[in-house]
Amino acid sequence: MRYLWSIPAAVAAWFVGGFSATYLKGLPEGTTAFVPARVDLLVLGGFAGGVLAGLVIGRIRIAVPVVLVVAVGMWWATGNAFGERELLTTLLVASALGGLFGALGTRSSVFAAFALALPVAWTALRPAEQLADWRWLWQLNGLLVGAGLALLLYVACWKRGWRSAASWLPLTGFYLACFGIVESVRLISQSSGKPANEVGDAATEAFFQSFEPVLREYWPWMAVGVLLAIPMVALKLRALPPPPPPVDPYADKSNDAVLSDDLDWIDQEEPRRRLLPRRQPAS
Repeated sequence: MRYLWSIPAAVAAWFVGGFSATYLKGLPEGTTAFVPARVDLLVLGGFAGGVLAGLVIGRIRIAVPVVLVVAVGMWWATGNAFGERELLTTLLVASALGGLFGALGTRSSVFAAFALALPVAWTALRPAEQLADWRWLWQLNGLLVGAGLALLLYVACWKRGWRSAASWLPLTGFYLACFGIVESVRLISQSSGKPANEVGDAATEAFFQSFEPVLREYWPWMAVGVLLAIPMVALKLRALPPPPPPVDPYADKSNDAVLSDDLDWIDQEEPRRRLLPRRQPAS
């Protein structure tokens, strides 16, 4: 019964979480395709959608085939040619990896937070592309970056509480690195036709030069995100019901002692003792 609603919800999550954001500035490149043939959208959108679909389904053996079928079906339904094997393979691999990590995230909330770091980082700076001349762009981007970090820290402590707080530091570092991954993927998508060595060097340089400005520009918002995550986790733990008392292993057993056969004499009535007459002293 669970899969009757989780599979349709996973299909919607794959599209909404992965590719609906491309419609913020109209259809990309003037096309009506739901899955645009662009490397950056295929990698980032496929992975983000796969993570959400895996979190919804929660089973690797179900999530991975579902996202693969959905990716192939959406690729065919939007008119893309199956002869573009490289782009289709990119979409399938990104969706399968996202579904794998999302399904594993249902077992560990820390792993789920690491899996969600890349989709959150990809979404956090999207207004920078659409609102280049907006007056409050720094505030909007900073708010999204800080809110995304607070959400990841909150998800990391979802199951184990404060015991998972030790993962906050590496999770924050990985969150910053995800901004570099996003920029590297975008640069690779814009460098089609160039030599592989030049593209690799440019992508590596873009990776190391992207998350450092993010940390420099938005570190106050990230600090606010950490301070916001602390009361969020505290309120969640306080709202949980108290843990049940430990199970008594002797609750189903009676209090009557079970004696072996050689101790049956304890239950037998003792014979009445006969008192000897008092000895008369010799006179």
